[in-house]
Amino acid sequence: MIDIKYIRENPDEVVKRLAAKGYDATADVENILSLDRERRTLISETDAFKAEQNRMTKLIPQYKKEGIDISPVLRKMKELSDSIKKNEEKLRYVEERFSSSMLVLPNLPDPDLLPGGKENNQPLRYFGEVPKFDFEPKNHVDLCTDLGLIDYKRGAKLSGSGFWIYRGLGARLEWALLNFFIDTHLKNGYELVLVPHMLGYECGLTAGQFPKFKNEVFWLEAEGDERRRFMLPTAETALVSLHYDEIIPESELPKKYISYTPCFRREAGSYRATERGMVRGHQFNKVEMVQYTLPEDSDRAFEELVSNAENLVRLLGFHFRTVKLAAGDCSYSMARTYDIEIYIPSMNGYIEVSSVSNARDYQARRGMMRVRRESGKIDYVHTLNGSGLATSRILPAIVEQNQNADGSVRVPEVLQKHLGFDVIR
Repeated sequence: MIDIKYIRENPDEVVKRLAAKGYDATADVENILSLDRERRTLISETDAFKAEQNRMTKLIPQYKKEGIDISPVLRKMKELSDSIKKNEEKLRYVEERFSSSMLVLPNLPDPDLLPGGKENNQPLRYFGEVPKFDFEPKNHVDLCTDLGLIDYKRGAKLSGSGFWIYRGLGARLEWALLNFFIDTHLKNGYELVLVPHMLGYECGLTAGQFPKFKNEVFWLEAEGDERRRFMLPTAETALVSLHYDEIIPESELPKKYISYTPCFRREAGSYRATERGMVRGHQFNKVEMVQYTLPEDSDRAFEELVSNAENLVRLLGFHFRTVKLAAGDCSYSMARTYDIEIYIPSMNGYIEVSSVSNARDYQARRGMMRVRRESGKIDYVHTLNGSGLATSRILPAIVEQNQNADGSVRVPEVLQKHLGFDVIR
């Protein structure tokens, strides 16, 4: 969440920066500041009552010793006790409203981002050349079907639309991709973590996905169940909660994690008719990168994550681009995001295969994840994440960008050692 001190000192700036995300925070900020004033007043009053209660408690033995009637003191202490109880009940109510209001606010976008949505995204750099064919190229759905890589029909039969089955060489190609990603990250000094695929509510809250987007995940138990869990939409949701309510020694930062998981999305949808096959689905595989850093190191960590994602796509031999997202296209909990977008010939355009984001201290404040400096000072850490990579769009790009006139597909060189062959026929 956003630092309440920053909201107090810069309310107009908060409203302005969130407006760049397309979020009108005027009423929210006014409400938060009102609740904050009421909360602080109640705390101050209650503390004063308790101090007076303690002072009067100390008078009782003295009055008894001196033979002074203590009944007025006892009456006053009863009044103070009633006032404290009343204030504490009211404070609990105000604190709940304050906390709920704070959790609703999106993260502040970094000041250098352009306002608005996708229309203001900025391509920063391009890699490789747009593939050209001297034959009529096929789309990935037909290629994957003809080569027996993906079984869309039986995937839908088992689970409905938005699901598919990897078969034969398709399953091996998928596994080769995951192994290539993991091997590369391990060489870069990341720790492999295999996390549960079912998570508790606190994980979604820490990641910034709840409460606003709690209906966009697959829940396993009904609301009100004592242990309500959901299927993780991305390994980020688990990895950024690893140090929930912890204080990390400065010497242990940065912490660099990767995790492979299937990802489960309730809303697969389709924005364009060309986004067929594996481009959008309810379940897909991904390797996720997450870092916990000192605040002063998070910009450098962000560039490292972007470079890692770019390097994976570059090694696969693709034409792609890196795009700086406008404020309104950054996700709810992120301060800045760069997308790595790969070219899909049949779509005649680019589609995201990795999003690299910096949450600053937004997730850390929600999850009480802090660092103890060598000086003893306690600060909130910064959390960052990046796809490294999602496979459901990589595989379509492989078969489309690397297809041959005879319908076969060239295997990227970096995957050949995992597969033992260089062409899929």
